Amino acid sequence: GFAATEVLYNEAGAVIGVATGDMGIERNGEPGPNYTRGMELLGKYVLIGEGVRGSLAKQLIAKFDLQKDREPQKFGIGIKELWQVKPENHRPGLVQHSFGWPLGMKTGGGSFLYHLEDNLVAVGFVVHLNYKNPYLYPFEEFQRFKTHPAIRGTFEGGKRLSYGARAITEGGYQSVPKLTFPGGALIGCSAGLVNVPRIKGSHNAVLSGMLAAERIAAAIASGRSHDEVVEIENEWRQGDIGKDLKRVRNVKPLWSKFGTAVGVALGGLDMWTNTLFGFSFFGTLKHGKTDAQSLEPAANHKPIAYPKPDGVLTFDRLSSVFLSNTNHEEDQPVHLKVKDMALQKRSEHDIYAGPSTRYCPAGVYEWVEKDGEETFVINAQNCVHCKTCDIKDPNQNINWVPPQGGEGPVYPNM
Repeated sequence: GFAATEVLYNEAGAVIGVATGDMGIERNGEPGPNYTRGMELLGKYVLIGEGVRGSLAKQLIAKFDLQKDREPQKFGIGIKELWQVKPENHRPGLVQHSFGWPLGMKTGGGSFLYHLEDNLVAVGFVVHLNYKNPYLYPFEEFQRFKTHPAIRGTFEGGKRLSYGARAITEGGYQSVPKLTFPGGALIGCSAGLVNVPRIKGSHNAVLSGMLAAERIAAAIASGRSHDEVVEIENEWRQGDIGKDLKRVRNVKPLWSKFGTAVGVALGGLDMWTNTLFGFSFFGTLKHGKTDAQSLEPAANHKPIAYPKPDGVLTFDRLSSVFLSNTNHEEDQPVHLKVKDMALQKRSEHDIYAGPSTRYCPAGVYEWVEKDGEETFVINAQNCVHCKTCDIKDPNQNINWVPPQGGEGPVYPNM
């Protein structure tokens, strides 16, 4: 129930802790009757494990220039549903992965489908956020995926139980920022340690926590505090995390450059040579643009016509958000901060045709005509904290910050 909203520093500029957000702030920014001041949490070292695109990690990466000499971080948006299917359609332990359809060959992405216990099936779809077409609609691509003849039979007669969405890191080896800074370190997905082609991240997150714990415990035992534990940064590439990510470092840039058919084939070849012989024909490729910079003006593309949901196999976003158990106190400041509303209209709307109305998997953003003008409406209470807007807005004009308390989606079984 307590969200860390601020990094605390000492006089020397080292991180000494975090502060939780104030509670009871009303929508106008003024303290309400239930106002409670946030708390300072201090420590000898601070480990930042906020997950993908964490708000504090973003501040620290900028303040200490941790991305210097690294490639831009890359991301995907993963959208997931949990279903209870008919017993005859359930195959416990079955794992299915795919890439491509219904995406075009120039847009990266793929699916996962896991048969769990008790006739439960988890199904999801990931769209790489370096897509170019502002009319692309990741949520609708996922709904369309479920209609494939090889997939839809699994869900016939079943019931959808849960829904959720979250960004994932995809930059890999060459995009991992410097992990250490004075007073702490980044770990897990705050550092971006996902092995994209193997669709694995929790193993490296655990290993990064172990490495940080061991090196910081040694530092404290020797009487150190609030300094930079450079051992973490110096050692991770030579350890299991670095070896794991280095073998697959070129898969994402090859996929992005050459498309699904050719890029995935080249990526597979590169993984093979790296695993067997420890070298790559390509060296270490660059990612180039950020995902925000990858978006192209709407004039370069045609709108995509998506079928209407049938309410049985395919659904709309609002009924989906209902299943995520998302809740935000409505009388609080909006936690999605638009830096420049005029820029949002001039660029996001006029040049890019309002991609925020499509890339958001929760229907947070709308362009609504009001008094003859298009107005940007933010339905912050719908937000499932996926961070896609913070990543994909073409002007980096939207900043996600934690809402009050522990509000947001509640996933009991996802």
